[in-house]
Amino acid sequence: MKKISILLLAIIALTSCNNKESNLIVNANIDGLKKGTVYLQKIDDTLMVDLDSVEVNGNANISLEAFIESPQVMYLYLKKVDNSQYDDRIDFFAEEGEVTINTTLENFVTDAKITGARNQEKLEEYRKMMQRFNDKNLELIQQNFEAQRDENEEQLIDVNKQYESLLKRKYLYTVNFAINNKDLEVAPYLALSEVFDANIKYLDTIYNSLEPKVKKSMYGKELKDFLKERRDEEEASENIEPVETKENDEDIS
Repeated sequence: MKKISILLLAIIALTSCNNKESNLIVNANIDGLKKGTVYLQKIDDTLMVDLDSVEVNGNANISLEAFIESPQVMYLYLKKVDNSQYDDRIDFFAEEGEVTINTTLENFVTDAKITGARNQEKLEEYRKMMQRFNDKNLELIQQNFEAQRDENEEQLIDVNKQYESLLKRKYLYTVNFAINNKDLEVAPYLALSEVFDANIKYLDTIYNSLEPKVKKSMYGKELKDFLKERRDEEEASENIEPVETKENDEDIS
């Protein structure tokens, strides 16, 4: 009897965990959409997972719900059945509360206007600046192509120097942006997604600047774990002893 009671309690606990009340509502309006299925998705352990879905049949106003334990990047995925050549997915920073996404069927991703989350506002601000870096990078790629075509060694060296400078400025901008937004989860997210291969001292600076609530967030914890992995890797590489070479084997000719 005691075993049965324990089993029942375990089942009830499991059921309650799987039926947590939604704390995120995503309202979407897709102008021009007549038929299709819209999914609310997130990445869970490298896999894309569906959290909610709505079949659209004439009404383009959509409401999707989910429970999230921490602000995180999620996706609005449109599976079209209107003979369109491809499907589309919008990424956005979700927070507890309501997020509104207005877009069009024709330009599902590029026309998306997202409101309702502070992290999303900051992510868009960051991406606007990154677009300027990307535009300059495209210019340098074109200059590099022309220099190779013309076999202009001097220009090639100059373009490479400009590229290295651009990359350094991009990294420093990202680090400073994260530090200046230490009260938002977008800070550790950018550290993990944009400058994960930067010098560990920069990542340490970002993590140490985070406010306590952000350190406890999903991305805050992931950044902490990532830093530990980086430190362990660096320590392991430093402890590798060089292979000694015998004097008699140094010169064999």
